[in-house]
Amino acid sequence: MTRDILDEFEQQRRGPAYPTVPATKGLLVEDRASGFCGDVVDVDARAVTLRDRKGNRREFVFKPGGFLIEGKPVTLVRPKAVPTVATGRTASGSVKSAAPARARVAAASRIWVEGRHDAELVEHVWGDDLRELGIVVEPMHGLDDVVALVRDFQPGPTRRLGILVDHLVAGSKEARLAAQVEGPDVLVTGHPFVDVWAGIWPRVMGLQEWPDVPRGVEWKAGMCAALGTDLQGFWPRLRNQVHSFADLRPELVGAVERLIDFVAPPGG
Repeated sequence: MTRDILDEFEQQRRGPAYPTVPATKGLLVEDRASGFCGDVVDVDARAVTLRDRKGNRREFVFKPGGFLIEGKPVTLVRPKAVPTVATGRTASGSVKSAAPARARVAAASRIWVEGRHDAELVEHVWGDDLRELGIVVEPMHGLDDVVALVRDFQPGPTRRLGILVDHLVAGSKEARLAAQVEGPDVLVTGHPFVDVWAGIWPRVMGLQEWPDVPRGVEWKAGMCAALGTDLQGFWPRLRNQVHSFADLRPELVGAVERLIDFVAPPGG
């Protein structure tokens, strides 16, 4: 094939092409220009608002290749509106309304989870219920700062806080931190699994059980190594095999549903 210099010039003029990613709430991204890293908390037609792990918020205008996800440049775009679903059941098993559903204005109460994958999984299964109640799920990116974060949140009777914790077992660091923040307006629930991935039944991936990971090895990396799969690409495949709460272990399902009941507005 003959090389077309004009085509090559046009490609150089347009610059490199970047993958397009919807700026969904809870997505963890980094602004390439400033290095500011945080999860998406708000989106409009021209910009996205990120919040870092200390609660600081900054707005960034959409631009080609302007953000990094897991170290790779992407172009963020405003997510498309999700069409109303016909009457049936949500992934959590709740009955959908026959009338067109309108999401409530976000309530003051919140559900916090430890990381982005936890937030994505809760949204994936309980998203319809949460939107109907106006409850927002936010990742904390770890539990170490939870005492200060709860203090800054200032929970109260109309501003309740539910926190979902991985590996919440007696005597653990997680259990000690949970005991410091629980109160009448703060509920901490959790599951015994070292990571939320393990709260998904392995049968969704055609396995009888998840591989054993040696102590001292990061669980996700060790599990993916044992399966001979790529760590970065495995989570989207695993999440998309979850079609309802029946694909999750009951310890995880119960923990999330207790939090939703706790933070739901009266009459919600």
